Amino acid sequence: MTMEKAKDYAELSEMAAARIISKLSTKPDSVLGLATGSTPEGMYEALIKAYKERNVSFAEAVTFNLDEYVGLESNDENSYAYYMNKKLFSHIDISPENAHLPNGKSDDLDAACADYERMIENAGGIDLQVIGIGLNGHIGFNEPHTPFEQRTHIVELDETTRNANARFFADLDSVPKHAITMGIQNIMESKELLLLVAGEQKASVLERLVYGDKTEAFPASIIKDHPNVTIIADQGALSGLKAADYQTGD
Repeated sequence: MTMEKAKDYAELSEMAAARIISKLSTKPDSVLGLATGSTPEGMYEALIKAYKERNVSFAEAVTFNLDEYVGLESNDENSYAYYMNKKLFSHIDISPENAHLPNGKSDDLDAACADYERMIENAGGIDLQVIGIGLNGHIGFNEPHTPFEQRTHIVELDETTRNANARFFADLDSVPKHAITMGIQNIMESKELLLLVAGEQKASVLERLVYGDKTEAFPASIIKDHPNVTIIADQGALSGLKAADYQTGD
């Protein structure tokens, strides 16, 4: 596990974008795992800028998002499909048929999970998976006590997660209670993981990830077993760590 320090959120975003640009420069048809929420927004802005400056192309790329709310239409402004179109897809040259999200509107959600698994497998697996970390240690929407071997599934969202996401909705009652998400096992099967951690509010979370035990009570703890993990964190998020742990990595 390698730790990279960014002086602030802007630099974190540029560093994360550079990792994706590098991946696409060496493998233009890379399969990218993407995330939503506030943390990757700056990365997407940096990727759009790079695309407009002709420094990167997504023409051959394939993407799979980690998760989607259950019950929201793709054009609902709070759906992750809407988020991805607004924040990235509508600004770059990716083919719409190559940009995938779980189908949270399916009449058969179990079948939708199986279909998503098949699509990832048929694409050859994910080359680089971007992830964030929740205040309760969730990755994707895999809440505490999700089995590490869990694959794509329907999850009932923890109240901590719903409260954290309520800022995007009119009120807490409007936040969906369920989502469809890649499982922890799917995330761990990615060839490379890129974890982005920003802000002092995530300092204790990152501290637990680095120094704590591996436990299903803290889902992100499993990533320490992955052979190719890079964490990019800003100064606020790193404030609970010893300097040597993020200057040298391990």
